[in-house]
Amino acid sequence: MSAPAQTHSAVVAKLSTLDRLLPLWIGVAMAAGLLLGRLIPGLGETLSAVEIDGISLPIAIGLLVMMYPVLAKVRYDRLDTVTGDRKLLFASLLLNWILGPALMFTLAWLLLPDLPEYRTGLIIVGLARCIAMVIIWNDLACGDREAAAVLVAINSVFQVIMFAGLGWFYLSVLPGWLGLEQTTIDTSVWQIAKSVLIFLGIPLLAGYLTRRFGEKAKGRQWYESRFLPRIGPWALYGLLFTIVILFALQGNQIISRPWDVARIALPLLAYFAIMWGGGFLVGAAIGLGYERTTTLAFTAAGNNFELAIAVAIATYGVTSGQALAGVVGPLIEVPVLVALVYVSLALRGRFAAPTGSRTTHGEVSA
Repeated sequence: MSAPAQTHSAVVAKLSTLDRLLPLWIGVAMAAGLLLGRLIPGLGETLSAVEIDGISLPIAIGLLVMMYPVLAKVRYDRLDTVTGDRKLLFASLLLNWILGPALMFTLAWLLLPDLPEYRTGLIIVGLARCIAMVIIWNDLACGDREAAAVLVAINSVFQVIMFAGLGWFYLSVLPGWLGLEQTTIDTSVWQIAKSVLIFLGIPLLAGYLTRRFGEKAKGRQWYESRFLPRIGPWALYGLLFTIVILFALQGNQIISRPWDVARIALPLLAYFAIMWGGGFLVGAAIGLGYERTTTLAFTAAGNNFELAIAVAIATYGVTSGQALAGVVGPLIEVPVLVALVYVSLALRGRFAAPTGSRTTHGEVSA
């Protein structure tokens, strides 16, 4: 067996049963959501009605449960080592805020020229950079947890500042320059800031306070060897719960419009593959090492589907094609990025060995 293959096998062997069989659990969660949505009349409408100020409460709960354990693992005293890495920060900004939106705009127009509603929905997805689920993919792939925390925080700031302006540019200005059909987007800074505050701010604050007071009360050794292993599995429980809710909410649309879903899926598949592959190549080329290269790739490929769906529904309506495109986004992103977690682990052996080894969920051991 080759060295890279041995390294991949060793890393996968350290994963828990829950982690190793994640694709199976995700498939079960998808099927369960579809069945619940079909078998229980009115379930989707009931779940949609349970919201606070436009934010779906079940999805919010699932995402908060998903993100808290990972953010509780972040060593916040190490964040300065990330903020000083200018190559990483510059590459992330370039991929997320210049190449990502431009690539989605290009793919949407090339592959959906006859479907303006879906095209617009996909462009909105491309503008909403990931601040939530990427934390999970990065952790499963043994990426740099501190770097992920910094990059999603930067994405959050840029999202609040730039989302509306980029939406106007890619949906109205650029199509006008190219002689294409123009459309509009209606969103507010508060709507974007609210998404950031709920889906990143709350679990980030909870994770920081947990580590600070946990270490102060019991010490770092107890916190990392006893407390973190207990809460770690809840990240994946939250992920699976979120997937069940998403599929239950949108199961009827997915089943009743399979051809439309397939058309929307094609540019999304291309987008995730190109963004992840491009991020991985850039990270390797500029010498970031495996952990930060992985973090760069996943933060470049992921999207903030909560914000994209909320904007599409608020602007075009819950039954619009734009909203459907936003919903299909995470349904394609989840299995694709899970597969890319395993690709990352397989490529790990091609990088120089780190000073310490990462165990399940990225814990550091001597």
